[in-house]
Amino acid sequence: MVLDKKTARILNICGGALVIAFIFLANGTFGSFTLRIFNLCGIYIILALSLNLINGFTGLFSLGHAGFMAIGAYVSALLTMSPAQKELNFFMAPIVPILAQVEIPFIPALILAGSAAALAGFLIGTPVLRLRDDYLAIATLGFSEIIRVVITNLQPVTNGALGLKGLPKFSTTLMIWAVAVLTIVFMAALVRSAFGRSCRAIRDNEIAAQAMGIPVARIKIISFTISSFIAGAGGALLGHLMSTIDPKMFTFSLTYNILLIVVLGGIGSITGSVIAAIVITIAMEALRFLDGSLNFIFFRTQGLPGLRMVVFSVLLLVVVIYRQQGLMGKQEFSWNSLFNSALPRLRKLIPARKKREAS
Repeated sequence: MVLDKKTARILNICGGALVIAFIFLANGTFGSFTLRIFNLCGIYIILALSLNLINGFTGLFSLGHAGFMAIGAYVSALLTMSPAQKELNFFMAPIVPILAQVEIPFIPALILAGSAAALAGFLIGTPVLRLRDDYLAIATLGFSEIIRVVITNLQPVTNGALGLKGLPKFSTTLMIWAVAVLTIVFMAALVRSAFGRSCRAIRDNEIAAQAMGIPVARIKIISFTISSFIAGAGGALLGHLMSTIDPKMFTFSLTYNILLIVVLGGIGSITGSVIAAIVITIAMEALRFLDGSLNFIFFRTQGLPGLRMVVFSVLLLVVVIYRQQGLMGKQEFSWNSLFNSALPRLRKLIPARKKREAS
């Protein structure tokens, strides 16, 4: 069974309407804790898609996303905090005068935060993207740590290791999921475009892509810059959801969490990143009890902070060894595949039900 374009378009509209209705329903009915986890799912979808654009669709092994998230979070925070709130935060050293009285609405600040991260991505990517594989991963990880160290020591601008507290809570459910939906739509359009096909060609065989006339260096830099913009916007949303930021938030462990989502969902799959972001975010909270003391029948363990991450690390190893393509591989959700997989099962069930009724 193959659906025509009109039917598929109608189903897409109905599916989108159901998703939007569920977001509004969740915003009105979920408790504060459940709603916070729901919002974290939306933010991790944004961050996973940004990393998947580099690692999955372009084939560049980057580990520097925490640095771009930090840039986005700090830029948005400094642009949206009130002068009074800045004065309360910067008690060790006064804030630079040019930022002391700045206060703009959140949406322009979000765009500027993403733009600042994109600029950093462009400046870093231009020399670094000449490297490949493990060397690229080490270089991007190094730049991420450099960004974190600079933020820690730039006291008059970032408030150093003390961080920034009392950020306005602009990351509402509707704002986060609006950005998440826009990111999904943008990524889907980007992947289907000529630029997306060029990215996949570079991923599959860089030498062959260059021989076909694809400007490999330019495509890599553009992809890295777009990914940095999305990561910066995601970092800004995360900062305003937590209402406090400090350099310790943006260590390699944050990049690892996003990389875990991308690998488990499928490197090169938008659908896989969305599903894995939701499942992993919920599982991280559901398994939080592992960090505390565990009472078994014959013995009791003391608190083991980080044990839940050991579980996810083991899961990652199992996936890498036995199912390297992840949950979805490079496949995407489509109505045709859904109906084609569901109809044969229904046809088997209906005759069996008729036989039972006849007997």
